[in-house]
Amino acid sequence: MFTENEVIIMLENKGIESAVINLKKDFIEHEAQFMEISDHDFLSLVLLTPAVGIALANDSVSLFEELALNKKARKLSFGGYFMKKDPVVNAMGFLIKDYDNWKDKFYSLLSELMEIGLDMDVLRHQEVADEHLTPNTFRKELLKAPYGFVRFMASFFCKEDDEIIEVERRSIGKTEYTRVLEIGKSLNLDSVPIFRHFCSTYTVK
Repeated sequence: MFTENEVIIMLENKGIESAVINLKKDFIEHEAQFMEISDHDFLSLVLLTPAVGIALANDSVSLFEELALNKKARKLSFGGYFMKKDPVVNAMGFLIKDYDNWKDKFYSLLSELMEIGLDMDVLRHQEVADEHLTPNTFRKELLKAPYGFVRFMASFFCKEDDEIIEVERRSIGKTEYTRVLEIGKSLNLDSVPIFRHFCSTYTVK
């Protein structure tokens, strides 16, 4: 998953900073009036949207899922909030409550973030193995992929970073798997071969 320092680097891009400020203003005005949150922590919230979407695949968030989301949120928060009220955890409550109304805007910002930070055209046209691949073949592909893209995939779709390469640990329910595919499409990742291969290495229960 991403860290506080990586979020700081993302916000150094003026285009991303401007998009974050505008979306934050919209979110506060229409969803969370009087909420106080920094640009850093709001971008952290946006980065959590795929994980929130997967947790909501069955229309509710379990206690285990809530704890996992809170762990991710606290790792992204500016300054670390392990000993006090975390602004990202607080904001995430509003997103969970009204995910369907905000997901498109949040995913649009994440797509913009990846387009700016990565050469997505190269990834879309990257030559990879056949669609039917072994876990070991996928691991080799992953090691050749841009580090930044691997970080995005792990942060969006894995509970822990090492799950992305330890494919045997990645089991998922059918409903959650369908949600992963939907989120990938919303993020324009369905045209990226290595993302499709990542999805094919899930064990669907």
